[in-house]
Amino acid sequence: MDKLAFGVNATDWQERIDFARMRRERLAKTQAAMKSHDIAACLLTRPENIRYALGIRGAPEFAPQLRYALVFAEGDPIMYELGDTLAHNRVHCTWIKPENWRYSICWLGGCCGQEATVDVSRQWADGILKDLGDRGLDSEKLGFDSLDGVGAQALQKAGLATTPAMPVMREARRTKTRDEINCMRVAVAIANAAYADLFETARPGLRECDLGGSSMNAQLRAGAEHANAGARSGPNTFETLHIGNTDRIIEVGDLLYMNVCSTNYMGYRVCIYRSFVVGRRPNQKEKNWYKKVYDRVYSVIEEIRPGATTADAAKRFLPASTWGHESEHKMLVSEVGHGIGMTYDEPIISRIWSFDHPQVFEPGMIIAVESREGALGYGGVRLEEMVVVTETGHEIISTWPSEELAVIGRIYSS
Repeated sequence: MDKLAFGVNATDWQERIDFARMRRERLAKTQAAMKSHDIAACLLTRPENIRYALGIRGAPEFAPQLRYALVFAEGDPIMYELGDTLAHNRVHCTWIKPENWRYSICWLGGCCGQEATVDVSRQWADGILKDLGDRGLDSEKLGFDSLDGVGAQALQKAGLATTPAMPVMREARRTKTRDEINCMRVAVAIANAAYADLFETARPGLRECDLGGSSMNAQLRAGAEHANAGARSGPNTFETLHIGNTDRIIEVGDLLYMNVCSTNYMGYRVCIYRSFVVGRRPNQKEKNWYKKVYDRVYSVIEEIRPGATTADAAKRFLPASTWGHESEHKMLVSEVGHGIGMTYDEPIISRIWSFDHPQVFEPGMIIAVESREGALGYGGVRLEEMVVVTETGHEIISTWPSEELAVIGRIYSS
């Protein structure tokens, strides 16, 4: 079914997202990837990896290794949870066995002082070593996704050999299950509330932050776990100023775009841009820019199908020299397609890498494709669409209309 037939809540009368199945399948995919990389145990510290493999949502990260998990290629994972969250998650996350909960040990990035940091990091590494030893894995290589220097040194002093685990997690997360795809569809529907609110709210005289705040609130009301709505206007729209929702006052005739990137449902993020003109119809120059962007994004999307590669799609992006740039790296996040899930995933469509190191499109990948046009000092337009790779081609799952440069804050009479 191409369109969602259900909402954000659970019911007893309709098949919806099966979260228990989603957790089981994600852990199974993680363990299968570990086996394919010959890694028996992984220490996960990144929030998106912990949530993906264990299905546990925790405190915002404000220090390295604040909370972490051991995932095993065989057997049940162990979760080391932040102390004051532990009691809650023991109750709520019943799929983690009672004996596999621990409180986390953390040195808060070294803020406790040098001597305390050395002492606490030793305790941290010893605890991990013991749990590995209890599984007979203390002599095996330990995969890790992200460690600060103190953590890496502590594991080394404990006698543990380490190896990067991000290739494992990228492999596991690369394609999405049916429940994950449905989470993304719900996230898109929630994000659309931001654009609906923008049409109701926008008018000259308001600030960017007034629009962004109102649209974030609309998404939270619609069921977002986390909401983002970044409004950028006037000359800040080209090149992209990656600081939105400033106190800039919106004027008649401004170009404006809003991105809802990182709005999420159950941890699954959207990445969508839409562009607008404030208080007047777009002029021919602006229409031409938007047509270029729209045609380019959709020409990239047309190359996305199983078995094709990112090289096929990347050739549809324009070279950086089009804008007078000496290097493709200048266009890193301007002309790009990127996998999206709980964060950036494989694959990446880019003239920087795709020609020399192509990646193959697989069913279940979700990819966001984005591009922009404009002129410095005047402003510009931006568009981003989300696409799922299907068994026979692709499906665009971002649903807010994008065919033309729309008018908001209308003040003319006809």
